[in-house]
Amino acid sequence: MVESLPPLYALRAFEVAARSSSFTRAAQELSLTQSAISRHIRTLESQFGCRLFERHGPRLVLTDVGQRLARELKAGFRIIEDACLPLRGGSGQLRLKAPSTLTMRWLLRALERLKQQQPELAVQLASVWMDFDHVDLHAEPYDCAILLGDGHFGTGVEACKLFDEWLIPIGPPEAEQVQPWTLERLKGAALIHPSADRRDWRRWLQAQGLQEQVRLDRGTVFDTLDQAISAAMRGHGLSIADLHLVAEDIRQGQVSLPFPTALASGDGYYLVWLRGSPRQPQIDGLRAFLLEQVVRIDDLGLGFMGPGAAKPAAIGQERMR
Repeated sequence: MVESLPPLYALRAFEVAARSSSFTRAAQELSLTQSAISRHIRTLESQFGCRLFERHGPRLVLTDVGQRLARELKAGFRIIEDACLPLRGGSGQLRLKAPSTLTMRWLLRALERLKQQQPELAVQLASVWMDFDHVDLHAEPYDCAILLGDGHFGTGVEACKLFDEWLIPIGPPEAEQVQPWTLERLKGAALIHPSADRRDWRRWLQAQGLQEQVRLDRGTVFDTLDQAISAAMRGHGLSIADLHLVAEDIRQGQVSLPFPTALASGDGYYLVWLRGSPRQPQIDGLRAFLLEQVVRIDDLGLGFMGPGAAKPAAIGQERMR
């Protein structure tokens, strides 16, 4: 029976590819090349005598057989993870998944301080690109994750909010003699979008009552917020940023705030983990430390708007005309 089983590494490659709907992301998670993932899938399809994936244009879609296999393997690999976990002992690293922009602009610094102050609390970080933040703690090899969301992450998942998301326009540092930003100047500015759906600019403009006056079908589109922030800092246009993630840049004068009013998106960054996790003591330690690392933004002299607010809190309408 053992000889009739497909290679375990091929099954794992398929399970990750099925979960992420991408050979590229599967390769990143498993530290393999995309061609290696493709070879593993072909090995399984050859052994099973059926197709596991179909391509619909750029989209990768599981066949009915592939869906059934992915569902069973997800449960199977979780059983293997649970069986191995007690044998690792209490000194193993805490496995943490986090989105790439949060990692680059806040989390790496925080974890470096953690290493210096509490070296016994070892964290193994996996920084992953996610269009919409997600983790499957039953299937993915992580003990906890930091995700952007509304606080509801599924049955059996505990969550602790680290900080709220505040959206604010940013640009490069400007000389004092430059004319202040007005609505007319904003209409002609090059916009930078951190995501293809341009949702962040749209939400901020709607809260300002400007959604009909500023065109969103122009500008440069990036895959990540970190790329958009870097482009704005280098003078390529105005981007929308998360205030917590650029707070230090603001204090150091590395970015300007053309319109210093931040909008609460209604989401926040949460540390999430499974209820009853065997790593609960380490997770509690990480949670307490990360909460201490959250920067204060209420001393930046900005205005703040709640979700759905119709009027700006700090930018006078006379400046926006």
